[in-house]
Amino acid sequence: MKWLLLSWVLLGAPLAAAEETPSWFAQSLLHLPDDVADAAREGKRVMLYFGQPGCPYCKQLMEVNFRQRAIVERMQRHFVALELSIFGDREITWTDGRATTEKKLAAQLKVQYTPTLVFLDEKGGIALRVNGYYPPARFIAALDEAAGKGRPPVPVQGKAELNPQSFFIDSRDLRRRRPLAVLFETPHCAECDELHAVAFRHPGVLAQIKRFDVVRLTLSGGDVIITPGGREMKAAEWARVLKVDYVPTLVLFDEVGRERLRMEAYFRPFHVAGSLAYVSTGAWRREPSFQRFLQAKADEQRRQGKPVDLWN
Repeated sequence: MKWLLLSWVLLGAPLAAAEETPSWFAQSLLHLPDDVADAAREGKRVMLYFGQPGCPYCKQLMEVNFRQRAIVERMQRHFVALELSIFGDREITWTDGRATTEKKLAAQLKVQYTPTLVFLDEKGGIALRVNGYYPPARFIAALDEAAGKGRPPVPVQGKAELNPQSFFIDSRDLRRRRPLAVLFETPHCAECDELHAVAFRHPGVLAQIKRFDVVRLTLSGGDVIITPGGREMKAAEWARVLKVDYVPTLVLFDEVGRERLRMEAYFRPFHVAGSLAYVSTGAWRREPSFQRFLQAKADEQRRQGKPVDLWN
């Protein structure tokens, strides 16, 4: 099969994300073994875009990243892009031949944030996964890595010094009896600087972060730590074990040291505060979908007459 331009009558309108996807996104019967094989014959890889209505980061991806020539050219040259909804009911055949639905596949892949981009290699394996929104320079680097072209250096930006915070604790023993938040960052990281200047000054975030012990580690740090699981190792080694590839990354652990959620992209205050609340309150026990938890949180605020600003 080639990329089928199926009519709305045949498929019905897909459960789209917040913003309309670009015209170069493909339409298919969502039989991924065929999609992967067809893309490989064209020298391309399949990219699955998981979105949802009302997602400000999806809007940012569509209106900022996907309007930049360097990004669009890479996408069209190296990838076949397919749009999925994390709450969608369309039938889809996964790469192993098993039939499922969009929302069941999202749960299987543990998609917690939108947008989430899953890049498949020529055999249907996951070549790279991008959780959340990446600003353009970092997104270009991810695209080159997903295409198998390596990761070029991202232009150095940001302050040379790490940002101080009063809520950081000075401890290298990360075994705790309360929720733990571990922030991985580096100097010269503009996104780290923005996290400190915006999210970490927001009253809603500060109210939630009090529920955590917060430790900051440098991604390549040589400090010896004791992990929440009791292992002694260097911070850089632990980052590799956790598969922390980008900064800033905030990894959230529950009170017994199990990772429950991580933020590894560009997040605004509402979502930072929501992520912290999701873990600290134990909401993950009753609601496995972080996105549904956020939606319920926003709906409750609206019922109380409080404004909900998903971006600021």
